[in-house]
Amino acid sequence: MPGLYLLALLLSAAGVAALDVRFRLVMPVQPLRALVAVAIGTVFFVAWDLVGIAAGVFVRGDSPLLLGIDLAPHLPLEEPVFLAFLCYLALVLHAAAARLPRRRPSRKGAA
Repeated sequence: MPGLYLLALLLSAAGVAALDVRFRLVMPVQPLRALVAVAIGTVFFVAWDLVGIAAGVFVRGDSPLLLGIDLAPHLPLEEPVFLAFLCYLALVLHAAAARLPRRRPSRKGAA
């Protein structure tokens, strides 16, 4: 079914965004900084993909789940969406991990 992969990416991003808003992790706190970070990361990884495509390392496989729209040879429309999702997910996970309570070493045996 064409477009299923893109739909899965968008639904996953919506789920991460819901958690982000619920726990006030990234976008609700500093939206401009978060958007810039996601944009820089996405541009970096798209450039990385383009270098890999030019070197012949990355090739587009045929999948019935893709829409079939290529932004460049071997660069499907879904790739930048995936990379933006990856960067956003990394930001949200980092913010969530920063909130975890830090364990202090136990002081057993200390007099």
